[in-house]
Amino acid sequence: MLGWKLMFTGIVEAVGTLAEVTGTGGGCRVSIRTPLATQLKLGDSLAVNGVCLTVILIDGEHVFADVGPETSRVTTLGVLQRGQSVNLERPLRFDGRVDGHFVQGHVDGVGTVEDVRPEGEAHWITIAFPATLAAGFIRKGSVAVDGVSLTVAGLGERQFDIQIVPYTWASTTLKLWRAGDKVNLECDLVGKYVLRGMELRKS
Repeated sequence: MLGWKLMFTGIVEAVGTLAEVTGTGGGCRVSIRTPLATQLKLGDSLAVNGVCLTVILIDGEHVFADVGPETSRVTTLGVLQRGQSVNLERPLRFDGRVDGHFVQGHVDGVGTVEDVRPEGEAHWITIAFPATLAAGFIRKGSVAVDGVSLTVAGLGERQFDIQIVPYTWASTTLKLWRAGDKVNLECDLVGKYVLRGMELRKS
């Protein structure tokens, strides 16, 4: 059994608005306007577009968090713009239900939206991923994209397809995505443990 650490589920609780971004010597400090602010306290964790951040200040409906230089480099948080919408989720409670899948808030890489196309009331999205992440995806497996728990519906050598149902489309930032947009990717946690075990057996 996996040891219990801080976890998210990939089920977005709210969409917040980036109110301010201030440079901090390689990283940045972000201010996010969200109704969740009244339910948070200093030191709490908050997943912002799939990246686990720590709440350092709360001012009314605004939550502040620091983004370190490394996080800025390996995620999309370093290029967020004022006014941009972000997916937000508080950590999983130990007595809560897991409606998505186990998500750590530790981004494995950045993908690129290649195509967004409607099919009836649903939408299909194609996302290209770095070659180094190829082993982390399986068809019908789980993936967190900008913090949203999704199922890999189609898989190629360097890209995967996801189908978005109307509720998820309306309740997250996915409806704002356009071809060329960068998104945070976190591969399935269980799959990463399996891959690591296989690597150790070969060594």
